Amino acid sequence: MKSDVEIAQEAVIQPIIDIAKQLDIPEEELELYGRFKTKVSLSTWDRIKENENGKLILVSAINPTAAGEGKTTTSVGLSDALRKIGKKSIVTLREPSLGPCFGMKGGAAGGGYAQVVPMEDINLHFTGDFHAITSAHNLLAAVIDNHMQQGNELQIDNRRVTWRRVVDLNDRALRNIVCGMGGKAHGIPRETGFDITVASEMMAILCLAKDLDDMKERIGKIIVAYTYGGRPIRAKELNVTGALTLLFKDAIKPNLVQTLEGTPAFVHGGPFANIAHGCNSIMATKFALKLADVVVTEAGFGADLGAEKFLDIKCRFAGIKPDAVVLVATVRALKMHGGMAKSELATVDMAALEAGLTNLTKHIENMKKFGLPTVVAINAFPTDTEDELKFVEAKCNEMGAEVAISEVWAKGGLGGVDLAKKVMAATEKPSSFQYLYDVEATIEEKIEIIAREIYGADGVNYTAAAKKTIKELTELGLTNTPICMAKTQYSFTDDQTKLGRPTDFKITVREIKIAAGAGFIVAMTGNILTMPGLPKVPAAEKMDITNDGKITGLF
Repeated sequence: MKSDVEIAQEAVIQPIIDIAKQLDIPEEELELYGRFKTKVSLSTWDRIKENENGKLILVSAINPTAAGEGKTTTSVGLSDALRKIGKKSIVTLREPSLGPCFGMKGGAAGGGYAQVVPMEDINLHFTGDFHAITSAHNLLAAVIDNHMQQGNELQIDNRRVTWRRVVDLNDRALRNIVCGMGGKAHGIPRETGFDITVASEMMAILCLAKDLDDMKERIGKIIVAYTYGGRPIRAKELNVTGALTLLFKDAIKPNLVQTLEGTPAFVHGGPFANIAHGCNSIMATKFALKLADVVVTEAGFGADLGAEKFLDIKCRFAGIKPDAVVLVATVRALKMHGGMAKSELATVDMAALEAGLTNLTKHIENMKKFGLPTVVAINAFPTDTEDELKFVEAKCNEMGAEVAISEVWAKGGLGGVDLAKKVMAATEKPSSFQYLYDVEATIEEKIEIIAREIYGADGVNYTAAAKKTIKELTELGLTNTPICMAKTQYSFTDDQTKLGRPTDFKITVREIKIAAGAGFIVAMTGNILTMPGLPKVPAAEKMDITNDGKITGLF
């Protein structure tokens, strides 16, 4: 079969104006970025806001493995399949980051015959949203250092500046730096560092804001530092919230592209789910719900991270709820969770499959705790046997979850028709959606609930630094927010080597961060990093472009 990039490059892409017409969006409400991508004007919302909402389908997955699961591919293929059965559908996804694109993963726009296009543009700069986020974040950082240099009227303690800088690349050398070196004219020397742009609170704010006014208010609430007396300093005290919001005047508008089959796709915002809240923008999702019968959206990594944050953070802020959840898995990945080596996954091993299935069944249990009907999508591989597939289906059926074999990678929408039918049937089932915890609970209580109920932990340990921050935030009255857990995506635990469904473990919270503008508290666990590093052989080494502009190696 052809490579993903070859399939994307050979596709006949429709003018984006025609895709917008499917949604009854007139050309005057489009802000075109060439022929195949556009931003949708904010004025569109005023026209559609009274429309009835369509159905919302959340796509999540088991804990990812090196064997691959195909969550984005399933999201795209499911949306195409829904059109095949007569539904007006839209898929809403996150924008890919340049960090993993050039690092370990390569491009991120689906795969095979279930992709969003133009794939190269989506993966490389796209409409400049990440540039806007990076610029706004770093402008605020520059203003903080300038304020301290120019007399420090706010009495900012240079040892307690919490606002670091960001860049949308994996660069471990920037994790910890000293800035302001070179003498008095060059700033106040202090320790700081860089995070990746997708971990920026500005990214979270873009994805959670309702409009520019809401964004401006959220930016103003960001806690950037503390005074010598311990008082938190907010961004609004530096008098640049207007300038910072200005940089988002275009980035806040949802991006509209299409799938290979011409299904409309909103691709907007891109926080990681292992270090941030892992969902595309509220604006894109709400626009889509007013424009389609069915909206398929994706939450990053496994359901213990992406889905939990979608349900406890995004749904809470947006006032929305899914009508059904799709959990993506592969027989190969389940066997890997059961202890098989990647090189042996083509071998039938029912014992390993049964052991690995505990990872999937735990995720099904977790979705039940939110009161949501669940469908399991098994991405088909040629090495899968009928006995293996029937075994997985039987186990899921025992737990009340329907199972559909998905072949969207090889067949596009036609390969997902059975999945689409079962998903629509699930949306008609009774549901009783509820959040996992009450935001009025203490920080420790909320973290404990997530750790015990979602991860299956016996409890939570806190470092002295984390305990100190919790005490400070409690005294400042900053505790009544959702919790955003920063944890490895590969395991229910905070140790990425523990696959399957581990038991008899505790989660260690080593650091607590307040994201007052975004409106949540981040709990850092294990050795999770907010600035990834490149692997020994980065994906960038396989990429190239010819003189006529043809790109290779992006997938």
